[in-house]
Amino acid sequence: METANDVMPYVTAAIDAFGTGVLAKTGELAADTPAARGSRILQRVFGRGDARARDVIERVAGAKPDDEAGRTALRLAIEEAFQADPLLRREVAAMLPRAAWAAPGEGPVTVGGGTAAG
Repeated sequence: METANDVMPYVTAAIDAFGTGVLAKTGELAADTPAARGSRILQRVFGRGDARARDVIERVAGAKPDDEAGRTALRLAIEEAFQADPLLRREVAAMLPRAAWAAPGEGPVTVGGGTAAG
């Protein structure tokens, strides 16, 4: 569950930046920004592009930034993917900046001008 929480600032930044087309973005992926990192994470977790993944991403993309229900649905979908494939969780954790996963829960992680609890 910690990894799912750790990826949320990145995946929501990607959805906020790229909208529902986040899984189709390729040119922006080389950049080392929170949105690009989040897009890579979403592609790794939901790259198969199933209907449920698209629905969750559309819900978050269409929501207001403070829509906790949409973001909770996204986090739960990520957690379910990690539970179904424990190797996926480790792969995604390795995609995070070292500060985000080196010491989870020990302080804030700065992401794109905001701060997320680590």
